[in-house]
Amino acid sequence: MSSARLELRAISKRFGSVHALRGADFVLQAGQIHALLGENGAGKSTLMEVAYGTIPADSGEIRITGEIIIAPSPRDSRARGIGMVHQHFTSVPALTVEENILLAAGRAGARAGSPSRVLDILWQGLDPGALVEGLSVSLKQRLEIVKALSTGAGILLLDEPTAVLAPPEVEELLRMVRTFAADGGAVVLITHKLDEVFACADQVTVLRHGRVTFDGALAGQTEATLAAAMIGAAPAPVSRAPARAGPVGTPEVIRLSGVTIPPFEGRGAGVRSGTLVVRAGEIVGVAAIEGNGQRELMLGIAGLLRPTAGEITVRGRVALVPEDRTTEGLIPELTLTENVALALGADAEWVHGPWLDWAAAGRRTAELLPAFDVLARGPDTPAGMLSGGNQQKLVLARALEGQPDALVVENPTRGLDIRATAAIRQRLRDAAAAGLAVLVYSSDLDEVLEWGERIVVMARGELREMPAGASREEIGAAMLGLTTRGGGQ
Repeated sequence: MSSARLELRAISKRFGSVHALRGADFVLQAGQIHALLGENGAGKSTLMEVAYGTIPADSGEIRITGEIIIAPSPRDSRARGIGMVHQHFTSVPALTVEENILLAAGRAGARAGSPSRVLDILWQGLDPGALVEGLSVSLKQRLEIVKALSTGAGILLLDEPTAVLAPPEVEELLRMVRTFAADGGAVVLITHKLDEVFACADQVTVLRHGRVTFDGALAGQTEATLAAAMIGAAPAPVSRAPARAGPVGTPEVIRLSGVTIPPFEGRGAGVRSGTLVVRAGEIVGVAAIEGNGQRELMLGIAGLLRPTAGEITVRGRVALVPEDRTTEGLIPELTLTENVALALGADAEWVHGPWLDWAAAGRRTAELLPAFDVLARGPDTPAGMLSGGNQQKLVLARALEGQPDALVVENPTRGLDIRATAAIRQRLRDAAAAGLAVLVYSSDLDEVLEWGERIVVMARGELREMPAGASREEIGAAMLGLTTRGGGQ
């Protein structure tokens, strides 16, 4: 008899014409952290949703601790010791922390679980009586894991658990995952960040187009070999652009003068007397830990938040690529054409007075799909059917379709695979080369460094520009509000 905690054999699944899984195998052992890798749309989340019982497989076999499970449901999976943390938060914002845990685990299961050592660590910082809508992003993610463990889970399925976390929070989460496995738990970690894989995983399975292209121990693998398994060839390295003060003689597009913006929705730091200039043709990267005012900065420049002091001036049009593509960037239930038409509004070429030429909107959307490498069945596809990477490429395509003069971008590659990340980065560089002023925030400091032309830091609501050539350590210290050799604007 197999000693595996979870076995998936020859799993296949179709969604209409899309063949999401093609005979995929996956085996998870006790005490193991098993990384599941692949491009967006490779079938990673689908495979784990099948394991958890959220999605039924078309064919294949599921075993939990050796027992064959027929048509499992999430309730069955929880009863058998499987907990899943989904890519998007599932807690009810209007309920308290404790009420959400009771919904997930029941009164008998709340604050129980295995291993309890990790659950005790996770509870630190969580107020049982606090409303979920008032929690920080990191605490919401912590709550999702508490909910899973409170059901008594010994198997933990984590779907992109670090996508919304700052670097120190990522390190803390990975420590807890290692502790969980050391105490006998078994973990599946879906991630696109190879450094996280090498920091904690024992075993790796790679999916490409629904098929397993690699399955084995992490030992002996490199980023290049895993990338080759994911996309067929290792991606070309992205070099950091040389630091410069901005294109000489080009006009200012964005100017902030002593701007103060209150915290968004009453939470976070807001912006305190911020000053910044972004010129045509340059990319300015924003480095910050979640909740330090970068959201208010970006939304203020995009015209969605008004300053209470100072002045924001934008020459020409500004387009926003928001950080949450599923709730702020797109309406999942609407088609791609409807999403494009809704965003471009009355200025679109297919709008004639009170009339909208849907056929023309559909034709233009159909042209945008291949132009931005958006993989979809067609312009009538519901946006919610696209993978995360394809959704993000559509949001960016739509933003650029409006021919803006300034582009404000929040976490453009969060949760994306290697190929989609490279495509988004290149599009932003192309936009700057075409003369747009680009301001981009990323919670991944290494990504901010790769933009490299100019870097500003938001810390506790204060905006400061880093000097040319500032090191990663200096920028990291500035993000924590510590003294660096950097100056102001």
